[in-house]
Amino acid sequence: MQISHINIVNKSVNSLPAYATSGASGMDIRADLTEPITLQPMERYLVSTGLYLEMPHGYEAQIRTRSGLAINKGITCLNSPGTIDSDYRGEIKVILINLSNTEQVIHPGDRIAQMVIAQIEQVELITVHKLNGSERGEGGFGHSGIK
Repeated sequence: MQISHINIVNKSVNSLPAYATSGASGMDIRADLTEPITLQPMERYLVSTGLYLEMPHGYEAQIRTRSGLAINKGITCLNSPGTIDSDYRGEIKVILINLSNTEQVIHPGDRIAQMVIAQIEQVELITVHKLNGSERGEGGFGHSGIK
């Protein structure tokens, strides 16, 4: 099933999430604040968006860090990507953390994250005693080297 629209309630003064370009995968979402917040280094804050979604069954909304905030200000999303399940009807909130060495300010209406809509599938897990082999095997973190 492919979807073309999602029901959304916007209780903020901000515009709806939108794609910045025709090739963008994520829609920018904005902070629903009445006044700026200051994040000290290593401080985290749960930021309201004023947005409520009705995701179709079989889909999720993923909340991800905006690359510009990460590189320019050291602000990233914790629990990233955050998942908005199809049966959740509460407000979308974003956990931001300041990983820089200086305080950073988030203003009302700032673009704080991006939202990607993704199709998901629920599966049944089956207990077995041994897994089939693969070329990679148990090679994990850094197993293929740097170059």
